[in-house]
Amino acid sequence: MENKKFVVLCTVSLTFLLSIATVSAFVEELDDTFKDTRMPDEIWLIQFYAPWCTYCKQLDPVWYEIGAELKSMGSPVNVGKVDATAHTNFAKEFRVGGYPAIKLLKDDLKYNYRGPRTKDGIMEFADRVSGPVVRALPSQQLFQNVMSRHDVLFVYVGGPSDLKEKYISVAKELIVHTYFFSAARNILPKAVTLKEYPAVAVFKDGTYFLYDEQHDGDLASWINSERFLNYLQIDSYTLYEMGDTSKLVALAIVDERNPTEESIRYKTMVERVASEYKDLYSKEFQFGHMDGNEYINGLIMEELAMPSIIVLNVSNDGYFLPPNKVETKEQLVKFIDGVSKGRIKSQGGNGYYQCFIRIAFNTKTTVTNIFTNAPLLGAFLVVVFCGGGSALCYGLCMAWRSMRNTESMRDTEDEEPITGERVEPKQLKGPGEDKKTETKVKNPAEKKAD
Repeated sequence: MENKKFVVLCTVSLTFLLSIATVSAFVEELDDTFKDTRMPDEIWLIQFYAPWCTYCKQLDPVWYEIGAELKSMGSPVNVGKVDATAHTNFAKEFRVGGYPAIKLLKDDLKYNYRGPRTKDGIMEFADRVSGPVVRALPSQQLFQNVMSRHDVLFVYVGGPSDLKEKYISVAKELIVHTYFFSAARNILPKAVTLKEYPAVAVFKDGTYFLYDEQHDGDLASWINSERFLNYLQIDSYTLYEMGDTSKLVALAIVDERNPTEESIRYKTMVERVASEYKDLYSKEFQFGHMDGNEYINGLIMEELAMPSIIVLNVSNDGYFLPPNKVETKEQLVKFIDGVSKGRIKSQGGNGYYQCFIRIAFNTKTTVTNIFTNAPLLGAFLVVVFCGGGSALCYGLCMAWRSMRNTESMRDTEDEEPITGERVEPKQLKGPGEDKKTETKVKNPAEKKAD
């Protein structure tokens, strides 16, 4: 019986190790020779990691799954990873600033992934960027199929033109964020009316909007600002991407792990304002809700009650809080209008003082969480910190003291009398010596004269 258990255990362990080896075989470890050995038409999805990085270690199993799945799908994307601390020139060329960093190399272009570190998110990014920059929709059936799978859809309508060249150029830059399509006029739904032809349209929120150069300005800026739904659930990754849109973000902060009627009412209130006042505020505001207040607490440096309303300026870490509690849709509209017209002043920001205070607040929050969740670990870290700090202070004091002594000795050695003459040491007189007269010692000539 014991032998059977041992055999089963060995079989399971061997199977597990073989599966790991098989999966990891589809991820290549890269080094500084990559630039010389890579073929020009190869597409590479690369993870830059550091051996000490906890997040990198957490990403490893996901990364190996991505490599195996892309290979099984017949994808042209090669998957690799590189130790950025060992191959610094490689990392420097890709402008790696943190770990793990995920980049896709296609032709001579380098694309940076800024989404969540999940298998689905990274796979979708690799599929989008590695494929055609602009994908054709040759039939109404395919158009409807794509519409059902994408919340936001950008479509160029028409043949060759200067607008199409601009569209392709913008697509090369912004394909890291969204897909780009093209279609003939007869492929579009009958409800779509084009004022001009060719045209660029965005389909979202159950309707469509047409790009107007005179009204909307630069095509890239317009696409960048329209690539989100008018109302959506927002997390820290989404907020980071919204920093490029120049829009303010109006949020309902709720606790979805413990939903209440008030939380639902706040979400519904923000969604209604986003829908009913779309024409008035959609150019300036992005609307949504966020689950949890951890990110917001770090931004405003205090505990924000849930549910609450807040408007964020993601581009400079500024924020706006209602002067009074928002209970109705009308009060929310009044608050949004006050922010829009400058009646409500912005708080926070990314100045040096604010950054320092924010770092101090985040440090305090981290230490508090450690002591709350793991008091023994917290006590150990405090002892280590205090011991290290004491040792550092002692070492600095001893070094300063040694340096002062050395300087004092050098000053004594270098000191010389002003006249340049030798100075005889002064002899101390004994008691009563100052009252004695000096005895003159006479030479022989003087004695003979006497």
